[in-house]
Amino acid sequence: MCGILALLLADSNASANLELFEGLQLLQHRGQDAAGIITCGQKGRFYQCKGNGMVRDVFDQKHLQNLVGSLGIGHVRYPTAGTSSHSEAQPFYVNSPYGIVFGHNGNLINAQELEDFLDFNTHRHINTDSDSELLLNIFANNLQKTNKVRIDEEDIFTAIKGMYEQCIGAYACVAMVAGFGIIGFRDSNGIRPICYGKRESTKGTDYMIASESVVLDALGFTEVRDINPGEAIIITKTKITSRRLVVSKNITPCIFEYVYFARPDSVIDGISVYRSRLEMGEYLADQVVKKCGDNMDIDVVIPVPETSRVAALQAAHKLKLPYREGFIKNRYIGRTFIMPGQHMRRINVRRKLNAMALEFSGKNVLIVDDSIVRGTTSKEIVQMARDAGAKKVYFASCAPPIRYPNVYGIDMPTRQELVAYNRNEDSVAKEIGADVIIYQELDDLLESCRKFNSNIKTFDCSVFNGEYVTGRVTSKYLDDLENVRSDLAKNRMNNLHSPETVGLHNDYGCNGKSL
Repeated sequence: MCGILALLLADSNASANLELFEGLQLLQHRGQDAAGIITCGQKGRFYQCKGNGMVRDVFDQKHLQNLVGSLGIGHVRYPTAGTSSHSEAQPFYVNSPYGIVFGHNGNLINAQELEDFLDFNTHRHINTDSDSELLLNIFANNLQKTNKVRIDEEDIFTAIKGMYEQCIGAYACVAMVAGFGIIGFRDSNGIRPICYGKRESTKGTDYMIASESVVLDALGFTEVRDINPGEAIIITKTKITSRRLVVSKNITPCIFEYVYFARPDSVIDGISVYRSRLEMGEYLADQVVKKCGDNMDIDVVIPVPETSRVAALQAAHKLKLPYREGFIKNRYIGRTFIMPGQHMRRINVRRKLNAMALEFSGKNVLIVDDSIVRGTTSKEIVQMARDAGAKKVYFASCAPPIRYPNVYGIDMPTRQELVAYNRNEDSVAKEIGADVIIYQELDDLLESCRKFNSNIKTFDCSVFNGEYVTGRVTSKYLDDLENVRSDLAKNRMNNLHSPETVGLHNDYGCNGKSL
């Protein structure tokens, strides 16, 4: 999962750098592994700064001042495909044709096929293991076919339509062509979110494209709307043009955006994330009653901060139970789910959360979390509750059991790493140390979201039901995926990309120079 951003200011003498920086901070929850910004200045020159780490660590005042230009692209990343190598920080860049910068959120499932095509057919060199670089080079190759000195909107629409025919998977993308403008587009299933808005200024109209609407709201952009599945939008200094290039029968946004990833103050595909989480809490309360029956002896409802707070509050209200903040969060520790490596996730759970004995001691507690993935966080949290004196621990998940890998950009690659894989509810409860575990029903989760937008009939729920909306996800594909994307495989790959072996990648950071 990543966060993407593009900005074009009407004033050619203005600087886009600060607002791109602020926008990435608002998207920090979508990726904490790396961050990057590339801007475009006079005469179409690109200026970049990117590297591993949080947004606040990658950029300082000097770096931002060196990012010249009134338009640019930003990206925050956590690794799914590829490695945590410095060289895979986005945005990516190719100089031919025209000079193109590219940022991507999602994951391709035909990456090897595309890599072979670029190697043997177009003779384009791929410098990383990131499928985002593949998308960039497919786009560049399609534009190359125009053989024109200067391109127009029609050429770009044609190039993107060709990408839809070639690239299978989830992709929300932003691009920037030197001296031309910014571009945003989304895969035909609409799996990953992307939206845009505009803002009037003294020099004209500014435009921004972002993964989530909260960025546009915070920076004063209005008339915000989602980019539709299969739609591309092109923004230049003089006009904005959009076109639906592919109309798919299956519009299936990722349900996990509403469960976990997105901020509650965002609206995705017309659905308020906050309101959907309230509904999740309503339905989850029904499951608690169903599971416990007349023997329910819960004293208090406690959320796991931050994502589950809204649902936990609503569940407590419906159950007529006290709601308490039993875990205090260290806000300077990142989201453990998107940290690379099981060992790092486990260590940081206790660094991130501290249990207050006052709210646990001598009580039967219902702990509400957004989901249970690997079980690492859940197991530590249950033990923390017991250490704080809880008599009995009920553990409720706003999401159903996660039993299948995600192939569309969320780091759930291997079945063996999922605690619910080949386990029933009692076995999961035993594994994480809870007395009782309570899962949301899938139909209830779907209804929590689609009731706010009747045009969306279903969502990508592949992690729950194993049904992959793009097709072409076979057992062999999943086996191959696990061989390269497990924590163990990633550790091996990252060791291969140590500073001693990266080579030219070391010069690919915050140089503040034109590319």
